[in-house]
Amino acid sequence: MRSTSFQPVSLTLTNYRTYLLGAAFVLGNIVLPQLCHLIPEGGKIFLPIYFFTLIASYKFGIRIGLLTAVISPICNHLLFGMPPTAVLPILLIKSSLLAIIASAVAQYSKKVSLLLLLVTVVSYQLIGGVIEFIIADSFAAAVQDFTLGFPGMIIQIALGWYILKLLAKYEC
Repeated sequence: MRSTSFQPVSLTLTNYRTYLLGAAFVLGNIVLPQLCHLIPEGGKIFLPIYFFTLIASYKFGIRIGLLTAVISPICNHLLFGMPPTAVLPILLIKSSLLAIIASAVAQYSKKVSLLLLLVTVVSYQLIGGVIEFIIADSFAAAVQDFTLGFPGMIIQIALGWYILKLLAKYEC
């Protein structure tokens, strides 16, 4: 598996582009889940709320990643009732884990590859699954993203790699 040289962009909280990019990724994380919810169990199968968080965090760092990770689920919940209140805390935890792990992998490796995205996605899902098991006391809930959401994880890795490869040369 070939990796592509990659330069993550880290914007400060005082840079207006941080908020413009954050708003664009949040919007993506609002629209994509709504499209996936047109399919029965589409949210659970495709895990769409994580997709733009992965892209935002990997390319634009922890600030935009966490902004996307936290605001997206809250907006979706307030606007559409999805995710349900009972699931919102774990989704916020998993989204935040994704933002932290993706930005760290990108910053450390300075590369994008299918393997690095596989490590990123499996890491946040494993850690998040353990936390979900502790919180929900349900093994079935903790492994749901690995069973039912497997297609979504594959999409995050494959389509995420493609988009990040296209963004590899982009600098703000």
